Amino acid sequence: MTPISRFCLLIFLMSSTLSSCYFNPSMMLKTKRDYQFSSFPKESNQEYVISPNDRLTFRLLYNDGFKLIDLSSGGQGGNVLRQNQSSTYLVEFDGKTKLPLLRRTQIAGKTIRQAELMLEELYSAYYVKPFVILKVTNRRVMIFPGSSGSAKTISLQNESTTLLEALALAGGIPSTGRSKKIKVIRKSASSKTGNEVLLIDLSNIDGLKQGELILQGGDMIYIDPIPNIAEQALRNLNPFVSLLSTILLIITLTGLGN
Repeated sequence: MTPISRFCLLIFLMSSTLSSCYFNPSMMLKTKRDYQFSSFPKESNQEYVISPNDRLTFRLLYNDGFKLIDLSSGGQGGNVLRQNQSSTYLVEFDGKTKLPLLRRTQIAGKTIRQAELMLEELYSAYYVKPFVILKVTNRRVMIFPGSSGSAKTISLQNESTTLLEALALAGGIPSTGRSKKIKVIRKSASSKTGNEVLLIDLSNIDGLKQGELILQGGDMIYIDPIPNIAEQALRNLNPFVSLLSTILLIITLTGLGN
């Protein structure tokens, strides 16, 4: 074997070795084999929890909202404090928000019901039997369904949108995704990494309860893709094969291999 032939053989072996190390390089959010996933919540019917960067619509009524219609105002709610009727407030990075008459109030970490009860108690110092209505308007989750270029952002219209509902809105699990390995990644102050990762298996009926997980704003849903080793190997080998073919062509045309 001539030196040139040995050189070409070496390039081919190196390309084969390198390509075997980089199957599916576009795969995101990989976890090690021994990765410790977070424990699944015991209560599947948990409520939505307010988080930083949530936007809240806030309405404040009095007399427990008893007086619903004010005929003198053209059908407007007479017990609505009109300066707050359609106002939107931001939950800031530290979990606090600024509301009329109140100082910056800690609201993140509470469910909608808990926040309403807390605010009713605070406003009772100013109004008779205050009645608070809160709604989060910008709750969204990101879904990566296992095929490149098809990620989606889904707006959560309901306060109790489940994982199955979000997957349905995204078009379901594609043929390139693994229903057995779905990761739900969410922020968690109690975690050392700042995130907790739940591993969910929807490949059989036993996973139905896990599919009823209530999503939180900012959740990321990642469906592991099915590895297509043959296709990816050919894709990775193409540049090296082209290089080798070019070298062999030059050798043939110049007669260097003789």
